[in-house]
Amino acid sequence: MDIESRTYQNTVKKETWRTVLTLAYQSLGVVYGDLSISPLYVFKSTFAEDIEHSESNEEIFGVLSFIFWTITLVPLFKYVFIVLRADDNGEGGTFALYSLLCRHARVNPLPSCQLADENLAEYKTGSSPPSDEMCPPSGFAARLKSTLEKQRVLQKVLLVLALVGTCMVIGDGVLTPAISVFSAVSGVELSTAKEHHKYIEVPAACVILIALFALQHYGTHRVGFLFAPVILLWLMCISSIGVYNIFRWNPHVYQALSPYYMYKFLKKTQSRGWMSLGGILLCITGSEAMFADLGHFSQLSIKIAFTSLVYPSLILAYMGQAAYLSQHHVIDTNYNIGFYVSVPEKLRWPVLVIAILAAVVGSQAIITGTFSIIKQCSALGCFPKVKIVHTSSKIHGQIYIPEINWLLMVLCLAVTIGFRDTKRLGNASGLAVITVMLVTTCLMSLVIVLCWHKNILFAVAFVVFFGTIESLYFTASLIKFLEGAWVPVALSLCFLAAMCTWHYGTLKRYEFDVQNKVSVNWLLGLGQTLGIKRVRGVGLIHTELVSGVPAIFSHFVTNLPAFHQVLVFLCVKSVPVPHVRPEERFLVGRVGPKQYRMYRCIVRYGYRDVHKDDIEFEGDLVCSIAEFVRSEAATAVEETNDDEDERMSVVGTCSTYMQGVEDQDGSDPDDPDKPGTSEIRSPKVKKKKKSKVKKRVRFVVPETPKIEKETREELMELTEAREGGVAYIMGNAYMRAKHGSGLVKRLAINVVYEFLRRNTRGPRTALTSPHASTLEVGMIYHV
Repeated sequence: MDIESRTYQNTVKKETWRTVLTLAYQSLGVVYGDLSISPLYVFKSTFAEDIEHSESNEEIFGVLSFIFWTITLVPLFKYVFIVLRADDNGEGGTFALYSLLCRHARVNPLPSCQLADENLAEYKTGSSPPSDEMCPPSGFAARLKSTLEKQRVLQKVLLVLALVGTCMVIGDGVLTPAISVFSAVSGVELSTAKEHHKYIEVPAACVILIALFALQHYGTHRVGFLFAPVILLWLMCISSIGVYNIFRWNPHVYQALSPYYMYKFLKKTQSRGWMSLGGILLCITGSEAMFADLGHFSQLSIKIAFTSLVYPSLILAYMGQAAYLSQHHVIDTNYNIGFYVSVPEKLRWPVLVIAILAAVVGSQAIITGTFSIIKQCSALGCFPKVKIVHTSSKIHGQIYIPEINWLLMVLCLAVTIGFRDTKRLGNASGLAVITVMLVTTCLMSLVIVLCWHKNILFAVAFVVFFGTIESLYFTASLIKFLEGAWVPVALSLCFLAAMCTWHYGTLKRYEFDVQNKVSVNWLLGLGQTLGIKRVRGVGLIHTELVSGVPAIFSHFVTNLPAFHQVLVFLCVKSVPVPHVRPEERFLVGRVGPKQYRMYRCIVRYGYRDVHKDDIEFEGDLVCSIAEFVRSEAATAVEETNDDEDERMSVVGTCSTYMQGVEDQDGSDPDDPDKPGTSEIRSPKVKKKKKSKVKKRVRFVVPETPKIEKETREELMELTEAREGGVAYIMGNAYMRAKHGSGLVKRLAINVVYEFLRRNTRGPRTALTSPHASTLEVGMIYHV
């Protein structure tokens, strides 16, 4: 089974309990790494400076009460019971919610959308709860849908809201590894002299962080089998120590679970207690991963792992720390309220080792999540093209982006060296975490109305209840803007500016292509040879247009009057669904009469799909055109020369019609002389012999009355052209703002967009075309 077939198999298979429990076990290392290591720094960040606990235990019990109810209400009630159900065909995360809203309200950030895209199998499915999901909205939902479709300003606000959440996730990808590793390494303070440990913590944390990012290109699957055992061991460790501390120091600590202690805490500490909520907030760091990593597992497996193991282990760990602190009021240094002081002295070194491993696992999860969300942004035209390396051929979604990896490493080292303490790192991380949760709450309220068709009161209740809780923590984090919270804000503004500028430039570029496209009638007026010399081979003209002839083609033939015998206007685009099934991958049509040998091929990918390499792609592309030619002959489709009325047919990849696939040695498992059949034969791509199978393709068209002579000749000519080689012709646009444009537009297009275009990957990255077969045609776009 290939990667494409595996990417959506979770949506159709029936899971057994064995499968569910296996996924629940595996989710420990991927989903819950960040959330599980939060006991390392929550109490330390909370009691840093804002509050001091006295001889009474009101402050300690108050903090424990806040921690308990925060974990119960946000990760358990909000995410496990509600948000996890808002999946986009099994995928989760901020962009999954945005994708759902785009499809249900016809709000699409991609200019190349077509009505044919709405016929995709996954387009009209999504969040699962309501049984009447496919029913049209009524009442307030219908009015809200109509308003969103008409008001371009609201569409832009919705996009910016999704991008803000995305930028904060990227900021969390910088801050989480820093605070996790630094907090884990801080355990050496209890084993070294007080004046020496500060010279050990920062260098040790930096070395671990450099090693962590340097190993990313190997892929998480190389050491993935260690992730779940490490987190399982860590959870058992902290829960056991918690139980020991409860019975050893204060068996009555369970009384702090009463919400009454939250009231007493705020009443006694007042503004200082409110400011300390920024540290308490860190107990739910990583909760968003339950939703963001939903595509790798299933709802039931994530719920089982959290409710049966993660949640009780965390509660016991925090209760144990509170029990210890309640009997140790004499504090010599700020470090004594950290996690390690509550660990029995004989176990500190083993726990330190386990904590460092758990911190690395937790950091790995957020780094991988950052790679994934940047890939989604790039697919939807909101981030520059980057090199995406798939590190596993078996596990979908495990990717590596070199540019982002090294950028994250530099930023992570910068904040670690710059802050050098848990308090300011916690302030920065807390603001990033709570902002993502607020964005999820806002988008989720729209999903409840537009996608689930629930009463507006449900959405209002959801926003008011969870929005109030998160706003309380948000204000407590924002008040510490100058004490570290400015970092995620600065990072997010930089990424947001880059994303918005790139999206704006992409739209302007597409508008220029539409306004300057060449009419098909002009092309047909040149005659069958197009007025140029037709040479052997296949020419793929890469364009963003889904109709018409791109300006780069006329620009090319004007300066070089020769082209290939088969022309394919190729558009590779993303659609707002996570996956496109292989049988729906290609839209193929004909440009002009048959004798012109010109085709249009639109290749559709979901925002989480894996793009094939050049060898597989070329084989699938030629197969899809051949299948279109054969099916066209079978159905006797009436040809048309009208540019706006091109008939497009949905054609799958080779794997969807593998009848008659022939090996490279010429052997065929089926009988090629079977009467009454018309078989299309293409090479099986063998990954170990890529250099040998490249450029080899063979279509065996048997002499049968069912295939017309004209169709047979067209297939043979396609075969001959493919064997002659495939050339990729791409446009390399240089964007310039028109004369008279405003200062902001000139700055955005001439400076920011052009800087990003020159320093990121070009269009060849999306197509994975071979360098030796690629020709770029330069043009200046005045937008």
